[in-house]
Amino acid sequence: MNNNGSTSAESIKPFWIDVPQADVDDLNARLANTRLPEPAPGDDWELGTPNAYLAEMVDRWQHQFDWRAEEARMNAFPHYTTDIDGQNVHFIHVPSAVEGATPLLLIHTYPGSFIDFLDMIGPLTDPVAHGGRPEDAFSVVVPSIPGFGFSTPLADRGWTMARVARTFDTLMRRLGYSSYGAHGSDGGAMISRELGLLNPPGFLGLHVLQLFSFPSGDPSEFEKFGPEDYAALEHMQWFQSVGGYNAINSTRPQTVAVGISDSPVGQLAWNELFNNFGNGTSLVSADQILAEVTLYWFTNTSAAAGRYHYEEAHAGTEPAINSAPTGAAVFADDFKSIRSLAERDNSNIVHWSNFKAGGHFASLERPLDVTDDLRVFFAGLRKQ
Repeated sequence: MNNNGSTSAESIKPFWIDVPQADVDDLNARLANTRLPEPAPGDDWELGTPNAYLAEMVDRWQHQFDWRAEEARMNAFPHYTTDIDGQNVHFIHVPSAVEGATPLLLIHTYPGSFIDFLDMIGPLTDPVAHGGRPEDAFSVVVPSIPGFGFSTPLADRGWTMARVARTFDTLMRRLGYSSYGAHGSDGGAMISRELGLLNPPGFLGLHVLQLFSFPSGDPSEFEKFGPEDYAALEHMQWFQSVGGYNAINSTRPQTVAVGISDSPVGQLAWNELFNNFGNGTSLVSADQILAEVTLYWFTNTSAAAGRYHYEEAHAGTEPAINSAPTGAAVFADDFKSIRSLAERDNSNIVHWSNFKAGGHFASLERPLDVTDDLRVFFAGLRKQ
């Protein structure tokens, strides 16, 4: 194995995004026939995605949003597909021109996609052109999690985060990388941590936006808590109060998938986290949201993407300590990772940073901040 990002012509195929015009026309026709719920008292985010927001977004979707422009932006990067143990896996692969660049796996969110990272690829692969140093260069691989985007159809049951981690390790080896690091948010953070648990040969470490560690019930855990930690607990409680999608996906993912697969506005409403995760603080733009939602619509992946909550809830996985080098970047309006709890579950946290602006989708909201923090984290690992 080597770190030059080579590919095998037999196993890796170039891929080009080109949604048929008939599908674009069908989407526009469905949007034109949108039927929102009968108005009811309390048309605000307290009860879910409000009519006023949806009406504004549907108008923008019909009359301003340009899918073909988004397609061109995606196709500006080289896309590929490969088969790994019977599962089609789609990915972007951009090797850096800088010799010795660090191979980096970027793993997306739910309800996000590879689109999460498009604004980071240039700064990561060509740092000098974006205010960085040559030694900050990364060769970037951005896969679609199986069942998301163009990593379809989902081949079988049992797709847990651990299984995705093993699949992505195979992908990196197939691309010729004997050593690499990982970064992710949300589901991507969980898969990155699973890579830490797997700790395959040459794994450099993981950088995530969240370390999902919760109180175990042991009262002694609260002895180390300060005011910020208690504020983080309150944020967790708020998220649990609005996280109904998690409970539905964990129990009846197929039922809800029927509705959001038949209605683009239903898909938009279901993906409310882009706008509402930080309780009104989201910096994700309307067009960024529409790009993500439209990708879900055209790929018809709502059922497959929702299965992960169910599979994780029924996997019976035992807790384990991650000992791989770990870094966390905590954004102001995101899930607030609590360091003392994170250190309980991750024994080798070597980097921790806090940002005053940005939220759960920081790679969309604050891509340069995430890029800079990745540079700092991996530079620190090189010094060890």
